[in-house]
Amino acid sequence: MKHFIVFFIFLSSQATAQGPKLYNRIANDVHLIHSRVLNQDRQIYINVPKLDSADINKALPVLYLLDGENHFHILSAYIEYLRHWQIIPPMIVVGIVNVDRVKDLTPTNSLINFDGNVDSKYKTSGGNEQFLNFIQQELMPYIETNYKTSPFKIFAGHSFGGLTTINCVLMRPDMFDAYIAISPSLWFGNKYVLRLAERKLPKLSMRNKKIFYSVGNEDGAFRDDLLKFDKLFNHDSLKTFVHQYKHYPFEDHMTEPIPAYYDALRFIYKDWKHDTTK
Repeated sequence: MKHFIVFFIFLSSQATAQGPKLYNRIANDVHLIHSRVLNQDRQIYINVPKLDSADINKALPVLYLLDGENHFHILSAYIEYLRHWQIIPPMIVVGIVNVDRVKDLTPTNSLINFDGNVDSKYKTSGGNEQFLNFIQQELMPYIETNYKTSPFKIFAGHSFGGLTTINCVLMRPDMFDAYIAISPSLWFGNKYVLRLAERKLPKLSMRNKKIFYSVGNEDGAFRDDLLKFDKLFNHDSLKTFVHQYKHYPFEDHMTEPIPAYYDALRFIYKDWKHDTTK
């Protein structure tokens, strides 16, 4: 956790020294949305940047974040800091809070854990299709109705969330413009999504899409499977799909999101230039 602590000490000191405190710009607006698709209420965290008067009418890109209860604040802080220094544009962060994480973030039903043993905690698995319907048919329209949004959308997730983002790339490639998959659980369901990627990815038209994927010091299923996924991008048809693979050998499964989300934002916006004419 040392990266987390150092980052926020630095963030606080820089905000104090260089003007308005960035902490004051990070809101945690909690919305409760009833989903007919899922037949349940869903809690959503939303951070909307406080824009300067010259930018007040700007349409903003939106980052949809899985495991919102865990990663919403750190990702919002990264975005506020980077956009404060005009390294990335301001954007809206939408953190989706879990109800049944296993159900929502897995594309097929399976009781087999990454070690090959049966685990009853996966008994509700396999609801990813409905969950993506909720995002596309209900959550996105809600955000676009209530906020001024640009067409550019990012989908980000860790572990089962990373599995979901890759599954979305394969099954709904036009749903988002950029994808972030941190330590995706490609082992799940007898490597269901990895096998799907081997069949579908080379056939997809992914012009102007971006994907960042990473793994920590997770030798075995996590890293081996992600390296196989990475090799798929050698196919000629995927040369226009801008991608980056990163390995964090000094981070474990739970600390890796701290540097990886930062690197993912820098990757997605590496060619972005601040528009000084507006």
